[in-house]
Amino acid sequence: MGYREYYGGWSFAPRWNRAVKTLLIANGLVFLLQWVLQWVDGRQFIMLFGLVPQKFWQEFYLWQVVTYMFLHGGIWHIFFNMYALYLFGSELEASWGEREFFKYYFICGIGAGLLTAISSSGSSIPTIGASGAIYGILVAYGMLFPNRILMINFLFPIKAKYLVILYGIIALVSSFGYTSDGIAHFAHLGGMGIGFLYLKGEWRIQAWIARLKSKRSNFTVRSSIEVSRKKEEIQSKVNRILQKISLEGMESLTEEEHKILDEASRIYKDQ
Repeated sequence: MGYREYYGGWSFAPRWNRAVKTLLIANGLVFLLQWVLQWVDGRQFIMLFGLVPQKFWQEFYLWQVVTYMFLHGGIWHIFFNMYALYLFGSELEASWGEREFFKYYFICGIGAGLLTAISSSGSSIPTIGASGAIYGILVAYGMLFPNRILMINFLFPIKAKYLVILYGIIALVSSFGYTSDGIAHFAHLGGMGIGFLYLKGEWRIQAWIARLKSKRSNFTVRSSIEVSRKKEEIQSKVNRILQKISLEGMESLTEEEHKILDEASRIYKDQ
């Protein structure tokens, strides 16, 4: 399945961004290490760095919720995960920036790992693969660019939201053999749910901040208008008092008129 961004009949490949490139290289190197170790004792390596819920809870192998994302169970497993990372992750990183993309990737991957560990806490069978993080990327792309027209093998135009669903199904099927059991596998899909909730939460926070800034701005404008009106009123009163002084002298001023002059003096002194 090929992918190209489609603009007016022209197709462009996703850019190679640094975070995506780093993750591709890291996953590739670990997969190569797995392939080498299988001739020695690859099972022990997977039990140590894959996500084994029993070891995670009972022996405190806490690093496993991170390291399990870099292990894969076969060539098709890593291929579909890394291909999705390149296709969809590249544009997300271009939109968000390297730091935010890394943060989102690991939030989805670690969150999916924790859900897996919780849902099958007694299991001694390892769960491996970047699928949790990849599912998070898929849902993010579908939410950010739902109507983006993409091309499959340069032949069939399809909206991003539908291609994401299709690719999610393919990635799901490709990784069926690499989780401890059915429950853990669907908990692994929690990466999608975590990504969805994270993005919705971020958008709500940003909307709240925008509203707060708008209210502050409106308050500042209203305050400035009120101050200007007050100055105009006092200036009008001062003008009448000064005219009275020129005709009748300071002795003719009432106590209230003296207060107005004092208030005017404080206002202009603070400017």
